[in-house]
Amino acid sequence: MPPPMQMRTPMPSPAMSPSSVTSPSSSAAHLAIRDLRFAYRRGGEDLFGGLSHEFGPGLVHAMTGPSGRGKSTLLYVLGLMLRPSAGQVLIQGQRWDNLPDAQRSWIRANSLGFVFQDAVLDPTRRIIDSVMEPAMYANRKRRDVHARALELLELLGVSHRASHQPGQISGGQAQRVAIARALLTDAPVILADEPTGNLDETNSAMVLDALQLAASQGRTVVIATHDPAVIARSDQVLAL
Repeated sequence: MPPPMQMRTPMPSPAMSPSSVTSPSSSAAHLAIRDLRFAYRRGGEDLFGGLSHEFGPGLVHAMTGPSGRGKSTLLYVLGLMLRPSAGQVLIQGQRWDNLPDAQRSWIRANSLGFVFQDAVLDPTRRIIDSVMEPAMYANRKRRDVHARALELLELLGVSHRASHQPGQISGGQAQRVAIARALLTDAPVILADEPTGNLDETNSAMVLDALQLAASQGRTVVIATHDPAVIARSDQVLAL
């Protein structure tokens, strides 16, 4: 599994921002891959062998497969944090994988919500500040999203921890905070890397409830998972 990528990338100027990142029509897939290949080094193992797939809006998609098959890697490619060796990643009908880093960062901030496997919360910041963090990258003011952040923490049962720091909450609570952070900007695509992998049944159910709610609102949710409970509650399954 690739290590978590740094999310604090410089924001491009408005002139560099792709002006066409808008909600797609109901007939368009939010996210798609075409003839995708990936290798960590030139001449290395090709993980996907020219894979093509569409991840439709309003659905929870599970990506499954044995360890080492590339579930997390594919999620990072979909999230524009790794570049494919060949093929295309299309978000809202347009290709974005080959754009400069600054524009990819803009797209991640405005169109993607990412849930890392181990939450990846800043240990020095309060929980409410971690949830509001994506607003900074999307050029939104913190005061404008504060109420939304509290609403999401309430939905996920951790609003009473809003003023705590990550070291003062449990692993299950931290993962629910990470879900709230990914949902804050109402991004049309939510990518989650083994979000229930380290959780008990109760916490897993709360995380899945939140992701299913996001899908019911028209978003595309893609989960890399080996958890049978996640697979059972998914609308579509891609086996790698």
